[in-house]
Amino acid sequence: MITPVILCGGSGTRLWPLSRKSFPKQFVPLIEGKSLLQLTLQRVGSLGPQLMVVASEGHRFMVADALQGVPAGTQAILEPTSRNTAAAMALAALQATDNGQPDALLLFCPADQHIPDTAAFARAVQEGVPSAEGGAIVTFGIVPSFPSTAYGYIQQGPLRPDGALQVQRFIEKPQAEAAQSLLLGGGVLWNAGIFLCRASVLLQALERHAPDIVASCRKALPAPPAAMSPPAPGAAPQWITPTAPEFAACRSQSIDYAVMEHHDNVAVVPFPGAWSDVGSWNAVADLSPADADGNRVQGQGMTHLARNTFIHAPHRPVVALGTQDLLIIDTPDALLVAHKDCVEQVKDIVTRLQDQQCAEALTHRKVARPWGWYDSIDLGERFQVKRIGVKPGASLSLQMHHHRAEHWVVVKGTAEVTRGKDTFLLSENQSTYIPVGELHRLHNPGRMELEMIEVQSGSYLGEDDIVRFEDTYGRATATRATPPDTPVRAALSR
Repeated sequence: MITPVILCGGSGTRLWPLSRKSFPKQFVPLIEGKSLLQLTLQRVGSLGPQLMVVASEGHRFMVADALQGVPAGTQAILEPTSRNTAAAMALAALQATDNGQPDALLLFCPADQHIPDTAAFARAVQEGVPSAEGGAIVTFGIVPSFPSTAYGYIQQGPLRPDGALQVQRFIEKPQAEAAQSLLLGGGVLWNAGIFLCRASVLLQALERHAPDIVASCRKALPAPPAAMSPPAPGAAPQWITPTAPEFAACRSQSIDYAVMEHHDNVAVVPFPGAWSDVGSWNAVADLSPADADGNRVQGQGMTHLARNTFIHAPHRPVVALGTQDLLIIDTPDALLVAHKDCVEQVKDIVTRLQDQQCAEALTHRKVARPWGWYDSIDLGERFQVKRIGVKPGASLSLQMHHHRAEHWVVVKGTAEVTRGKDTFLLSENQSTYIPVGELHRLHNPGRMELEMIEVQSGSYLGEDDIVRFEDTYGRATATRATPPDTPVRAALSR
């Protein structure tokens, strides 16, 4: 039995401005309205009845949305901070052991890859099962189609008795001439970062090559109950959060550096199907068909006298006139125009924006929340306007603000409003006013999404001007005894 483990990390820099730290590419609906995480979950769904996800604690609620409809009993490990793939894989292997399944076959899959042929991928995984059951760590190499400098390579060795190929060596991302030589020499595959092995085998390899990483992860994982059993089919997702101080002490290193380049029992199964790590805007452009001039357009883009130009414009018309070899990425609050040969440097631009404390480097104008979303559509001195969407049955926290008042107008659905000691309903086109310092809550009692316009006014409009008194999502709250005039800051809005 195979247990897929989805590695859902990612910093959100390479596909900026569409992907950002608070909304990295695995959550972005890039392909036919679906995110890469959703497509990955669909791809591995037939491989086993159980599933594990390792993700950032900050992305918990986006992961929860993606997990709707996947095998019940899923376990999601929420990392307090990012520590790369070696730690993420160690956490999953340790959790499988705590589940009473030390010899479970774990299939580690990055959440941000696109493999359109699901059946071919499943066949490749099954080809690797004999090697993994025999104690090898199996990786899956992509048959290269061009001399890429963006991927690592795997040098194939001889055929093993178990049917896979022995890995001779791993090769870091090469320069252009070296990549060309590798392809001409033959016997190499792109390193996809997909692995299959027993949980016990991975832990033994980590103990041998990176004992400090597995020791830190073991300390960070909460102790299992005395009679821990595997998650039962039909059970709700189980959320597991390593302790922050212990996990922060873990060394950050990829599994390739930590284990694979040193381990002697690593096998590889070639995968000849289509594959993309969607790791740059060039890769995203390749997902769209080109016209006779090599132009590719998503959304409301238009080209004229242009060649080899890609436009991503989901929100408004964007016209490329007489351009060549450009990528134009339009979002509501940021625009990227780049030459196709420079897209790997997008991450450098994000770093510069972060150094300048530019909020657009990290977050979108539209922000996901556990109860829905909000979109900051206008901002000026002493006022801010937001669109707010609340999922059916969801509620914002019971809260107050010290420095701002709020005007709410319902434009879709029904709102249940708590204001002070009163609770009342608002229908479409109705409104209410929340004074400064007033205790309040917004709830959607209906079966359709609630949408409203909020106008904030006051001396300070920051998202940290909030005091929570009740919250159903596990976020920090103040005590009921907190005096109204005591300033309390919270890390998350609403």
